Amino acid sequence: MPVTPTYPGVYIEEIASGVRTIVGVATSITAFLGTAAKGPTDKPVTVFSFSDFSRQFGDLDIAHPMSYAVNDFFANGGGQAVIARLYKAAANATGQAVLPVNGLDLVAATPGTWGDALLARVDHEVSEDVATDFGLAKADLFNLSVKLGENGPLETFLNVTTKESPRRVDRVLAAGSSLARVTSALPDDDIPTKSATPPAGESPWGPTASKVTTKGGDSGILDLAAYKGDRNDRTGKFLLEGTDLFNILCISANRRDESVPAGVHDDALGYCVERRAFLVVDAPVEWTHAAAVSDATGLVTGLGLTGTKARNAAVYYPRVLQADPLRGGQVDTFPASGAIAGTMARTDSQRGVWKAPAGIDASLSGLSGLADDLTDMENGVLNQVGVNCLRTFPVYGRVVWGARTLRGADQAADEYKYVPVRRTALFLEESLYRGLKWVVFEPNDEPLWAQIRLNVGAFMQSLFRQGAFQGTTPREAYFVKCDKDTTTQDDRNKGIVNIVVGFAPLKPAEFVIVKLQQMAGQIDV
Repeated sequence: MPVTPTYPGVYIEEIASGVRTIVGVATSITAFLGTAAKGPTDKPVTVFSFSDFSRQFGDLDIAHPMSYAVNDFFANGGGQAVIARLYKAAANATGQAVLPVNGLDLVAATPGTWGDALLARVDHEVSEDVATDFGLAKADLFNLSVKLGENGPLETFLNVTTKESPRRVDRVLAAGSSLARVTSALPDDDIPTKSATPPAGESPWGPTASKVTTKGGDSGILDLAAYKGDRNDRTGKFLLEGTDLFNILCISANRRDESVPAGVHDDALGYCVERRAFLVVDAPVEWTHAAAVSDATGLVTGLGLTGTKARNAAVYYPRVLQADPLRGGQVDTFPASGAIAGTMARTDSQRGVWKAPAGIDASLSGLSGLADDLTDMENGVLNQVGVNCLRTFPVYGRVVWGARTLRGADQAADEYKYVPVRRTALFLEESLYRGLKWVVFEPNDEPLWAQIRLNVGAFMQSLFRQGAFQGTTPREAYFVKCDKDTTTQDDRNKGIVNIVVGFAPLKPAEFVIVKLQQMAGQIDV
């Protein structure tokens, strides 16, 4: 506020510069949608490595293809993944294992057969000081230990109680345990009895420990409704409502030798458009070499991903071959989406989202081969209808050899034909959406418009200097307009400010044509 002078002297007044830095958002946070052996089913979980995933959702599991996809993602350069574990209760299944512990009923923290190995013990070696601090008697406290199998992780909770206090056992487990939860009402007067002391030389986790009485169950087969979910209940794909940002979405089928159920990708693509994310589509297992070459258009049409929303998706063919450590190293066929997403993430970090995640640098790690070997001519047939191919080349190995969206067919002539162009646009949209929230409720006149031009222009200039756009000068690369021409008096009366941002995208050099000419001999005169 302006200073109000009251005495003779010097006054200091700070003047706002009008600079509000717009920061580019992340570009390669990848969300995975599918089943897992264990882990939360009511919220998405962010992981930063496959070890992180294993601790929370289980290791590689033949019954859960998502585990292999996440492993491929990190093996190919991915850095951050969001896991949305889907679970559909099977008929007559309990879901979570039940573990009675000397009068206290526990269940596994999350559904799945993993909880069948839970063990628990109770002892009464508690602290009288803690009891006094909470206004309880020493007889009101007990210690609870929960272990996953005799050799698994152990959790110990000291000085807990069934009475109302900060150490009430149901709250303590809900806040601090990854293994168990209290399932029933707590007893009013009694605490769990002490577990029997094991015979000398025997493990306390042997016969004297409490064991599961009702086994848990893994997810049933996911259908379209299970993937689709409900926004209000935060189920299905709407689990991702619990995460602030994701840029890429990969969907796993029920089994790795199956395709994702019909309609799932189409439904998820609409959500990707809403969240400004990009969908990586695995080629269905039904796609064969003969069909891919003779009826490529029919295969793409069969995906059902059409219209302008298909700009936010790309399909990759063929599937990949990998040695499966759970089957003695036997080579099997796997979906490629996890490896593709990892390659996108690696390319983004090394070159930027405006670089096509394809070419000799877009190598695929951890593979032993591809499910189909294509020639240049066969690759050309698929490329023209917007199918990105995976190829094997001498020296370079297995690489991504296509960068078109599902609107990338030659006949579509879409402005978002290429994956890097579309992903760059999504990056700009999300960055500006988040970076311009300060504009809301500001006075809608020229001082505001000037601030908008300043801040958006600075953001676009920084990207230009990184090589994100075409052109040798800023004028050729981008423009930012926000003035009385974009925002009329009628717009201002309605509370609207219009900002027009244009950019000249970098398009990949998809076809390299070398013209070779023989020089005619020179005749000396």
